[in-house]
Amino acid sequence: MSARRAPKSVQRQRGVALLLAILLVAIATILASAIGYGSAMSARRAAASIAFEEGLLVGQAAEALAAYGLRADLRAGAQYDYPGEAWAKPVGPIEISPGVQLEASLEDVTGRFNLNSLVGPNGVTDPEAVLIFQRLLQMVGLEPKWAQLMADWIDTDSEPGFPDGAEDSFYTTQTPPYRTPNLLVTSSSELLALPGFGRDRYLKIEPYVTALPQDASINICSASGFLLDAMIEGRTEFGSDPQRLATERTTACFPKLADYVAAFGGDTAGFSKIQHRIKQNSQYFRLTSIVSIGTAQFALYSLLLRDPSGQVRPIQRSFVAD
Repeated sequence: MSARRAPKSVQRQRGVALLLAILLVAIATILASAIGYGSAMSARRAAASIAFEEGLLVGQAAEALAAYGLRADLRAGAQYDYPGEAWAKPVGPIEISPGVQLEASLEDVTGRFNLNSLVGPNGVTDPEAVLIFQRLLQMVGLEPKWAQLMADWIDTDSEPGFPDGAEDSFYTTQTPPYRTPNLLVTSSSELLALPGFGRDRYLKIEPYVTALPQDASINICSASGFLLDAMIEGRTEFGSDPQRLATERTTACFPKLADYVAAFGGDTAGFSKIQHRIKQNSQYFRLTSIVSIGTAQFALYSLLLRDPSGQVRPIQRSFVAD
């Protein structure tokens, strides 16, 4: 005798129960996955936060090490700051603790053209500085017009410089519109705010420019050949032979003040125009600290000020290069 089949209503109930069970299992799986993913992300965020704090502390330790070297250099009675000195030697990679490595290097940034020098202390464009920057731009293969545009970006007035300047009336026509800050800049990357300047131009000029306080003078012992020539109108004494410049600076300041005066070829008026802009030592140095913690890497860029008394302190920190 054949078994009796369950009524259709019972079969439907069993089917609904099965579907409900499958749905509950799926929901439970999704919830478990979400909780697991959230926990993993929380753990990773915590680890990243700890690594960031550790990297920052190691970067600050590198600042202290750099400050020690710069103080020792000044106390030794050094008259010049040049790239061959002990403070300029790169450090590392060295292991600070298991799994933590540090690489650090110091640069005398007064060997670059200070964009903030385009404007005088009164907030008005400095024509002589604009001329120097125009020559520097031409030496690296760029149009000189960017010098006046950058000066107008910084100066406090609202009148465009002639013939290449631009103020708010020009920038508000851009898409999207924006305005000039009319303030000193804190990064040379602000050149990229000039319409049409672009990345390619920036990569050409970036090694030769910086953004420093206005009291920074150009250190002729560490300035690039292009910048040295840009201050000498109509002559190319140093930029044509960068290898010689680098070789001379491994053991001494070059050019010394007497050598640089001689490069003007008797043009005393020309030298007098730039004499107040130059020195043979520096107050401002940029420390680049690269900290590796396991597979993570952390970078800290510190602008250090060494005052005449020998005290060294960071006045600006950044987590990205200019």
